[in-house]
Amino acid sequence: MRAVLTVFAKEFRENLRERRTLISALIVGPLLGPLLFAGALSVSLGHGAQQTDKAVTLAVAHGERAPNLLAFLRQYGVTVTAVGYDDAAARAAVRTRRQPLVLAVSADFGARLAAGQPAPLELYADASDPGAGGAANRVRMLLAQYGALLGRLRLAARGLDPLLLEAVAVQDVDVSTPAARAVLLLGTLSYLVLFTMLMGGMYLAIDATAGERERGSLEPLLTLPVPRAQLIYGKILAACAYMTLSLTLTVAVFAVALRFAGLERIGMSIDLGPGTALAVVLVCLPLVPLGAAIMTLVASATRSYREAQTWLGLVLLVPTLPLMFAGLLGLRPRLATMAVPSLGQHFLISSLLRAEPLPPGYVAVSVAVTLALGALLIGIAGRLYRREALLG
Repeated sequence: MRAVLTVFAKEFRENLRERRTLISALIVGPLLGPLLFAGALSVSLGHGAQQTDKAVTLAVAHGERAPNLLAFLRQYGVTVTAVGYDDAAARAAVRTRRQPLVLAVSADFGARLAAGQPAPLELYADASDPGAGGAANRVRMLLAQYGALLGRLRLAARGLDPLLLEAVAVQDVDVSTPAARAVLLLGTLSYLVLFTMLMGGMYLAIDATAGERERGSLEPLLTLPVPRAQLIYGKILAACAYMTLSLTLTVAVFAVALRFAGLERIGMSIDLGPGTALAVVLVCLPLVPLGAAIMTLVASATRSYREAQTWLGLVLLVPTLPLMFAGLLGLRPRLATMAVPSLGQHFLISSLLRAEPLPPGYVAVSVAVTLALGALLIGIAGRLYRREALLG
């Protein structure tokens, strides 16, 4: 154990001297990533609130054919602009963004309305324009409300109760908590935490293997009267230390930055206090030795520092792929899914952010499987370092 700790101390100190590596592993990722995430979230929430309060501008062609409709739209804050577009002009105006929306009233609108028949309207919108999507949905909702209002008035004029059409009355009962709703918005938080944690030890794993081989210092190191397995164990332990530091810093910055994101403006909240932040760090710790072992194995199989960077850039995506499939397939926590490294940690982080109790069996399966796989890969790395082919 003394030899392992000696190698660990050597690698830890040498990595501290590499300022560029240190800034990238412990400053840029853990600090800049959470701050950018929280800043983008705050701007997005502010922009959404502004779009909700913003008046909708609607260009109406031949609005004189439907004066009551225009009065209804103005009543709900829609700014109506009269235009004389035909079909081609309306399409061109929306396509070139001169008008965000164009509503065309047909020539027989009034006649069909008076006859009790559906009166046609044409709403021109560009589905590829993200800025006009909210306004288009709002106008569609108002037109649907206007149509429903006219339908009820028609029934009342014929002596029928409008409630006859309401065969079923559905009341939405939302049982979600503000914290649970916030987790839907913060779905990428666990991805960023795990990715930044892996980045914290990547450069040390590269330098301690491919870097030493490229500098020619690996062969003298392997000639020392120390079992080679202990050398690689010390290197992996140093990578684990930097990954733990990166993980702790990332979660701490998230805990502070999300307090100023403004989730309360949309009825959400996030409880990432000291206790929850510590729990997030603890559930991610079993993934540290596994990530360090994977990066060390891949870097050991490369011939140069640059080649190791290329391969590890791809390897960093592997632990985060299960998180992507969890979102696409709507996976839920089960014993089988908790046994998948990184996916189990994602579910545990989500439960902590939701303030939900963690089933002890799920926690035990996630921790045990991740640690066992990490120990297996560390053992493989120790056997790899006994081979003379390692020197290239």
